[in-house]
Order: sequence, then structure tokens, then C-alpha cells
Amino acid sequence: MNSINSLTKLICLSSFLLIFINHSIAWAEMEVEDLLSHIKPYITIEEEYNDNINLTARNKKEDFITTISPGLKFSTLPKSPVTGEFRKTPTAEEKFGLDLDFRAGLAFYAKQEDYNYLSLNGRLNAWYSPTRELTFRLWDYLTRSNDIRETDYSPIAIEGQTLISRTIRRVVYIRNVFEPSVQYQFGKYNFFSLSYRNNIYNIQSRTAQDSVENSFNPKITYWFDIRNGVSFDYTLTLGDFERSADLVGHSIGGRYTYRFDPRTSVFADYTFLNRDFDSGSNDYKVHRPNIGIEHAISPYLSGRAQIGYFRQKPDRGSSTGGLFYDLFLSQREQMTTYTISFQGGYTEEYFTAENPGFIKTHRLIGTVSHRLLEKLTVGARGSYERAKYIEGEKDRIWALSINGSYQVMRWLSLSLDLSHRENDSNIRERDYSEYRGIFRITATY
Repeated sequence: MNSINSLTKLICLSSFLLIFINHSIAWAEMEVEDLLSHIKPYITIEEEYNDNINLTARNKKEDFITTISPGLKFSTLPKSPVTGEFRKTPTAEEKFGLDLDFRAGLAFYAKQEDYNYLSLNGRLNAWYSPTRELTFRLWDYLTRSNDIRETDYSPIAIEGQTLISRTIRRVVYIRNVFEPSVQYQFGKYNFFSLSYRNNIYNIQSRTAQDSVENSFNPKITYWFDIRNGVSFDYTLTLGDFERSADLVGHSIGGRYTYRFDPRTSVFADYTFLNRDFDSGSNDYKVHRPNIGIEHAISPYLSGRAQIGYFRQKPDRGSSTGGLFYDLFLSQREQMTTYTISFQGGYTEEYFTAENPGFIKTHRLIGTVSHRLLEKLTVGARGSYERAKYIEGEKDRIWALSINGSYQVMRWLSLSLDLSHRENDSNIRERDYSEYRGIFRITATY
């Protein structure tokens, strides 16, 4: 399996490297000033106070954590003359692009010096479109951290969302998600795509376990006319775990969409999951039919409502089911941005610290950001999630945070984050309460 992973990565990286070298020949003819306009070094100094660094129910440990993080951004897209940030989306004429953001941080604990460590954070997004119809993409996410609850790395996660799984104390883990894909457009809305994901998780713990995920996902979307469209996708997941049973997973989904007009569409879809484990573990299947609507209320305000039913059928034991729903509202304007997400039904968490697997969940997340002054932005975030595990454990986790950032100069910014998080569990050892404050200074060239 490792040799296949290495070969796949080598082929993908080599292809993008050849493309990069080809375009670098043109960049080499640029003036030095033009080349430097695509590079943005920065450094962040962060001071954090945490009154419960291990999220324990008893014997809490507080600490001050100082982190110094130099970083580098590189993008083939130009910078904005106003903000100095790189443009987010390419034009039709820009067939090749690369966005890279990487930083390394030295974290120092004032009291628990054994927790001192080197953090890493990196994101790579590269694309190449040799024709208007064909696009190759390469996405990579890297993190090295010792946070008790890991940030959700999936592209569909709301900013600040964390995984339910957590470690029992601060231990260093590293995750790298490598995802190349290709998409072929054969009509205005019709396309076929194929993606591969390699997700490696290594943790320095005797109680948690390392894991590797390999998944393959073909998908096709076809519109018969302006109003009627269908899409089908399939995902094969191969899970390799250090100590627990390995996984072979299949996911099949289909959706029919009817579009009333460019702003409103309704859909009905069906998803089937099959999870097959080695060593006699309890396999299960999930059936999930649902219907939904998507509507753009205005150019800045859009929403989605999806509701259905799920049924999980294990090979041994009783079946379980319930309501599945996904409600989402988003407004993005120049001064104010907010999102509201209300999700329920189930989720699956594998390839994490605890690997809890199938979880019945309800989750509410709300975020708001407002530019109070030209250089001052304030925001808030609230969340509540309820998780019920197969073993009978129940967690009720809520969190609230407020933040503010001030652009002192074009190259210097300050930010402050204050947060509180609690877990009320039916297992006393899983209870915790945490207050956290983080002050950051970022200098950018």
C-alpha cells in the first residue's frame, strides 16, 4: 500500500513540476520586481493563555503559550493594489496557477516545558487547464500540531469547525492530505471528474493510533436541458489502521435536480454506504434518502435546506435511524458576512485520534464578521454539537468566541481572540471547561 501511495504522489507531483518548470521559463524573463510581487513572506508572534490545556475534568493545568511562526505565501495570481492580498480566483486566460501558504512555528510553554514543539501548517492549491474543457488540480493540506481537538480539514467545513474526536492530553500529531483531481467539461453544466485522496495521520501516542486513508471518487453531472439534471458519484475508501480492523468502504449517491430559474432549484437524492471491516468487526450499511431546495435570495444572500431520513443497519445488533437535515444560510457583503449552519443525522469520523466511526449528531454553528471601521474588523462565533456514539457515550459541546483584528499599517496587523468551550458528557472523564485568549501580531512584507 505504501509503495502505491508513493508512486501515485510521485506521478502527480512530477506532472505538476514539469508544468511549473515550463511556466517558470516565462517567469525567468520577468523583471525581479515582477517576480517578487508573487512572493509574500510574513511572521506571526502569538501569545495564548489557556486555563485547561489538556481539556480535563479535574486537575486542570493552565499555561501561557508563546508561538513564533515565520511563513511564506506564493501565488501566480497578482496582488490587490488596495489590500496587498493575492487575488483569489483566476481569469479564463490564466490556464496555470499555484497558491502556496506555508509556515512553521516554535511553540514555548511557560510552565509545561515538555510540551514545547515545532508546529507546521501548509496549504497548496495548483491547477492547469490545457483547454477550456480539461482541468487538472492538485490540493494538499499539511498540519503538525498538539491541539486537543483538531481543526476539520475538509473543504466543506465552516471556518473554525473542529472534529469531534480528541486526544486525552497534548501530544504531537501530523496530518497530510494529498488530493489530485481531473475534471472534463462537456457542456455548460456537464462534467466528469475523478479525484484521489491520500490522508496520512501519525500521532505520538500509545493510546491513539496511526492511520492511512486512500479513496477514489469518480463523479458525473449531466443536464438534459436547462431545467432537468442528474449527478452520480461513487467513492471507494481503503482504511489502514495501526491496531484496529482495516476498512473497505463504498459510497454510492445519485441526485435529480429541477431548476425553476437561475436562482432556485429543488432536488431529491439517495446515498448508500457500506462499511466492511477486517477481523470480524461489526460491519454496517447506511441508507439515506432526502429532498432539498437551494435558493439565491439576493446576489449576496443564499440558502440551502435539505431534509430526509437515514437508517444504519449493522451486521450484529439493532438498527438505528432518525431525521437527517442540513440547513445553511450565508450572506457575504462588503461590510458584513455571516453564516448559519444547522446539521443533524449522522457523521463518520475515521482517521482521527479516537476513530469513533459512526456517530449520531446534531450541530449548530453561527459566524458573523463585520468591518466596523476601515481598518477594524470584529466578529463572533457560536456552536453547539451533540454526539451520541455507538458505545452509548454522549457529548454535548458548546463554544462561544469573539474576535477582532486591526490593520495598523498595510504590513502590520493585530488580532485578539477570546473563547470559552465546555463539554457535558455522560462519561465524567470526558467533561471539560476551557477559557482561552490569543493575541497575535503579524508583519507582512
